[in-house]
Amino acid sequence: MTQFRKVTDRFEVSPQITPDEARQAAAGGVALIINNRPDGEAPGQPTNAEIEAAARAGGAEYLYLPVVGRPTPAQAKAQAEAVAAAKGPVLAFCRSGTRSITTWALGEAAAGRSKAELTGLAADAGYDLTAVLQG
Repeated sequence: MTQFRKVTDRFEVSPQITPDEARQAAAGGVALIINNRPDGEAPGQPTNAEIEAAARAGGAEYLYLPVVGRPTPAQAKAQAEAVAAAKGPVLAFCRSGTRSITTWALGEAAAGRSKAELTGLAADAGYDLTAVLQG
């Protein structure tokens, strides 16, 4: 099973998940699953539709917000709004988890959260966002 990495009490990131993992995450209390990975990036990758169906079958809400390269300000804002509106814990995933945590951190920074705090939270989850959040 994929390792979910806790960033805050309400937000986790993960590398690619399977439909079974989406269903299990939802059954385990995840209220919203965010897919930051575009379909077709790699052979054998589960499709957005497969993950969405499993997440919803498990009782979670679902957001498809594919990011290619660095997230845009609009994507960061959309993810921040979705996380804030979620009725419980959120799991965001992509190929490695990096795009998901980057999108989240940029949205949080734009909303005024300390870049130092965000860099620390990311580091605790195993991601280095120093270059992303500098300045």
